[in-house]
Amino acid sequence: MSRDWNRRRFLGGAAGVSATLALARPELGLAAFAENSSPLRGRFLTHVSVVRVNQIEVTPTRSIGEDESGDNSTDHIRSRREAFARGCPDGKMTWAISWLALKDSRKEYQDARRLLASYHDRYGDEITFIPGGYFAPMYDTRERIRQTIHDALGMVSNTVGGGYRPQCLVAGFMDAENQRFLATEEGIHVCQGQIWSQHGIDNGDGDGGICYPYYPSREHYLKPAQGPADFIDCVCLDGWTCDFLSARREGFQGGFNSRLGVGPIESVGNLGKVVGRKEMMDTTAVHFDRGVALNNFGWVTAIWEVSIGHDEDLTYWLQAVRDRWPDTRVMTEGAFGMEWRKHTPSNASLNYRFDAKGTGAPGSEANLEIEWYMNREFRLALLRDWTKNSPPVAIDFTRYDLKAEEPHDLQREWSLMNVLNQKGTRSQDKPTPLQQLNADVQQLVYMRYPHLKIE
Repeated sequence: MSRDWNRRRFLGGAAGVSATLALARPELGLAAFAENSSPLRGRFLTHVSVVRVNQIEVTPTRSIGEDESGDNSTDHIRSRREAFARGCPDGKMTWAISWLALKDSRKEYQDARRLLASYHDRYGDEITFIPGGYFAPMYDTRERIRQTIHDALGMVSNTVGGGYRPQCLVAGFMDAENQRFLATEEGIHVCQGQIWSQHGIDNGDGDGGICYPYYPSREHYLKPAQGPADFIDCVCLDGWTCDFLSARREGFQGGFNSRLGVGPIESVGNLGKVVGRKEMMDTTAVHFDRGVALNNFGWVTAIWEVSIGHDEDLTYWLQAVRDRWPDTRVMTEGAFGMEWRKHTPSNASLNYRFDAKGTGAPGSEANLEIEWYMNREFRLALLRDWTKNSPPVAIDFTRYDLKAEEPHDLQREWSLMNVLNQKGTRSQDKPTPLQQLNADVQQLVYMRYPHLKIE
């Protein structure tokens, strides 16, 4: 399939196919980079709904895709909020509003903006901006993006009133320099700034990062800061929690959707209610069961556009999560990022681990098991057939201790790939036993995870 297919087009077509830390936070000083940072604990869920005019507003003056104004009415917005409340009466959610939706003078959009402001007043919801229809760095310069963000945040504050300021920006993809700008110039320290493992879908590619919170490096938005010199005091968050087995694929490789997980288009929309909802819960369980045991906390997130509907599925998911894991905290994107920031002053103590067996859904083979290890220096993925007790092979090893650089020109490819990448798009990306990787790679891995060494 074409790499240019977007999520909505696939849904229709697939039915038949199946500043340094010391300067930025002087109260912490260099001691913040100690290894014994206090860990975050618990289960967290964040939900973002997007209100827009055009499907992909890549710049303030250019759009790609369909006019969706009819699907972003106050009735649709109200339906989404009511669905959220039915699933989680005491929860708070984040609303991301596009440039055109902020500027549109039609009565329907004026009413929509007033409605969103009332949700902040009534429920404590977060109202923020989404630049570039998820793909701002792919279509606009850093300087123009910076100005757009500044102007839009001002409009958001005016819309909500009372001196309101959001705690986060919802961006899809956002370059490192503008995440630094958010922290130093706008006073915002949380950015949904990457879409983990996305490659070959929609209008931007960005594989190579960490799927849980981290502070980005000034070198590259997907690279965790290595120390005070490259530290950006902006918590970078993923946009969609995906099935780890499906996410290892390139785009729609094999006729499967690599974005399968808690998102409704890829799950319920493509697989039907029964199988799709099971996939949403199975993906959530990876983080809220085994993930909590490994990491002390679990986090699941998704961005659902108001225009796609699936409100009943949102209610189901939230209810099922609260029934199964009643301690789950359902909070705004900004509140979660700031909670993580409070407990984690640097990347020094990052040591995320995930262990997932395939769910049996298309693209998530039930006989396979994937283990992910993610820390400040590297990320590593090991894949094996657990039914045969076969030895694992490395399908991804991305080093973060190497120099990295973002694109200078406008392009869709913003990934960070070096030693070995899970998507298999390069000739070197072949599944490889750990003991056959270069000696320096083995040394890095075994120093941090000695249990992986086979004698």
